[in-house]
Amino acid sequence: MGNVLCPDLITNLPKDIIDNILIKLPIRDALKTSILSSKWKYKWCSIPQLVFDENCVPLYYDQKHVVEFICKVLSLHKGPLHKFEISHRYLQSCPEIDQWILSLSKKNIADLTLELGKDEFFRMPSCLFNCEKLTRLKLSCCELDLPHSFNKFPCLKSLNFERVLISSEAIERLISSCPLLENFSLTRVSRCLTLTIFAPKLKYLCLKGVFKDICLVDMPFLDEISVSMYMPNGPVGHVEPSTNCNFAKFLGSVPNLKRLDGFTDFSKVTFYCYQQIDGVLF
Repeated sequence: MGNVLCPDLITNLPKDIIDNILIKLPIRDALKTSILSSKWKYKWCSIPQLVFDENCVPLYYDQKHVVEFICKVLSLHKGPLHKFEISHRYLQSCPEIDQWILSLSKKNIADLTLELGKDEFFRMPSCLFNCEKLTRLKLSCCELDLPHSFNKFPCLKSLNFERVLISSEAIERLISSCPLLENFSLTRVSRCLTLTIFAPKLKYLCLKGVFKDICLVDMPFLDEISVSMYMPNGPVGHVEPSTNCNFAKFLGSVPNLKRLDGFTDFSKVTFYCYQQIDGVLF
């Protein structure tokens, strides 16, 4: 008997299964599947997730090669994107960021993470606020201003800022424009902020940085807070715990709080960990 060709079972799998296989691979390996056969040449181009981290873009790549690689992948990708992530310690601010965000705003992006380098801040383009399908947004090392035309993020549930330069007014306006927000994290804040946070659906809140005062308003579902509040005091570069926040005022709008931990000073009463479980305080 002659050789019998085995059927190509993988190629004939449903598209969603093939997509799930491809998104398990580092993006550079997913691209390599295009050489398997003519049927595989463009299969990676419609995967719903693109992640550019140090596993898929080697650390020995310089900035130019990393940027060129991301540009090439985005230019070839077709269809909607559910998730887009860049987490690369050696990728700093670059002019191509504006074009990347503009491209994502047209692809119904839902989950966006941008963690670029550690030394330079990049200015987030205003087209970010056209991404109305966002459910999760994580940004670091950027400067963010809300355009006057911004209305709301109607689907956003998780918002994470680390080392983001943003005003108190912009934070308050942004949070109040996210009616479904459940998770908010603001860490490594260098500006001295005074915040009034109104987020009726919020369940988790993390605040770590330089704050003058914080007021929480109408948060019946908030059950966990992690907080480290400091304010400038004395010599440059020196901070001491904030003494302007009143403990009762801070917790007055969170009747169902189950856990509060961190470090701060409310009216000179320093606490490190507070828990409430089944009505009992520990």
